[in-house]
Amino acid sequence: MSDVKEEARAVPTRAERRRQRTRAALIKSAQAFIAAGKLNAPVQDITRAADVGIGSFYNHFHSKEQLFKAALNEIFDVHGALLDNLPEVDDPAETFARSFRLTCRLFRRRPEESRVLLNSGMGPLLSERGMAPRALRDIKAANRAGRFHVADPEMALALAAAALLALGQLLHDQLGRDDADATDRMTEDLLRIYGVPADEAHEICRRPLPDLGDMGEPDSAA
Repeated sequence: MSDVKEEARAVPTRAERRRQRTRAALIKSAQAFIAAGKLNAPVQDITRAADVGIGSFYNHFHSKEQLFKAALNEIFDVHGALLDNLPEVDDPAETFARSFRLTCRLFRRRPEESRVLLNSGMGPLLSERGMAPRALRDIKAANRAGRFHVADPEMALALAAAALLALGQLLHDQLGRDDADATDRMTEDLLRIYGVPADEAHEICRRPLPDLGDMGEPDSAA
């Protein structure tokens, strides 16, 4: 009998499903406004685009800032889960490089999500969600293994975040540029800065990557 009750509690009620849909619509709308650079848009415009009443907005979020943070966190959490599902490799330098190479390749595959990140600046890229904590973990692991030689892992992370942001903007501005080649060369430069010998950094960045087709379809934005 208790198992039946537990199963019943695990199935969302109609009201809970409606609440989830409303929240998802608000987050999707917020992401679209951030991607368009409309960071000063009033709450009314965001709710209108989401087809949600203003009263429903305040059932979910206290402010537009809280909504925008949730919109960013959703992208970070999805990307973090993607990185966590990658098969393990023995070399921590390759682990870092692979995550960076895959992340930058997603700028072209998921242009609207990437514009959300580009328009949000450096702060969110150094948050405790998404790639940042995983990159910091990998940098520290590579340091301990003697693969990286960085005095300050947090500074190394900031450098990687700045490189990510700059490369993402470049790939959006220069559509004719080969994103895979640019990403691999940027990653190679980072590895050399972190202390990996040039020939080895080059070889690491030419290793095969997991199939991007297994990492979700690109969004529909152009």
